Amino acid sequence: MCRWLAYKGKPIFLEDLVRQPKHSLIAQSLSCSEAKVDTNGDGFGIGWYGARSAPGLYRDTLPAWGDENLSRLVHQIQSGLFFAHVRASTGTATSRNNCHPFAVGNYLFMHNGQIGGYQKIRRQIENMISDEYYAHRQGTTDSEALFLALLSRGVAVDPCRVTREVLEDVLDIMNQNGVREALRFTAALSDGERLYVMRYSSDAIVPSLYYRLCDGGLTVVSEPLDPINNDWFEVPAGQMIYFGGIGAPSFMPLEVKNFKKEVA
Repeated sequence: MCRWLAYKGKPIFLEDLVRQPKHSLIAQSLSCSEAKVDTNGDGFGIGWYGARSAPGLYRDTLPAWGDENLSRLVHQIQSGLFFAHVRASTGTATSRNNCHPFAVGNYLFMHNGQIGGYQKIRRQIENMISDEYYAHRQGTTDSEALFLALLSRGVAVDPCRVTREVLEDVLDIMNQNGVREALRFTAALSDGERLYVMRYSSDAIVPSLYYRLCDGGLTVVSEPLDPINNDWFEVPAGQMIYFGGIGAPSFMPLEVKNFKKEVA
């Protein structure tokens, strides 16, 4: 499984979270503690918002711990809203287009998880993407397909409802094709103004996710960046976090229905 972080708050240098902490995201790319695999060396990416509405994006296939350009960039880039991701592939190729985050227009998205049996049902999943957004399909991952499906359904209007409906449709496709593997969806989405974070799994194994509110800013991470600090709290499973930058984050239940399991 991948490791990622999202931040919204007062502008800070990306290295304050990506590189400097003892258990930073770059450190987690080499050795993490709450994932199936110890290393996340199948590429990395950072996405950040600056003076323009469209986010900046830098992705590569090198391991995050071995890319000097990444260290130099996070040392210089300052942002009040950014994503960072280190990848452990669940079966698709290691390529720049398969590295997170993904960007379309003013939106950023990244994901840790899987669509069970994806190679078997990939064409049906991609049918969930409208022609408008399929034109933005660059890679082959289930993560990018989920992102484009969310945009196709109008995620800007009601992110919680649209996310729930997309996940339910994916589960329906999985059930119709006899897929026994789980759907796991721990993801972050932003339009440049708001941050949405989701944690869901169709089984009991939910990818780890934590949050911290500090100095008015929200940081969400796959694993705490400083594990001995008690300021980190686990994001409840089956929840979406919304944070607009003022006050405390809001929690909304996803209430995803797995119809096959309910009938059984």
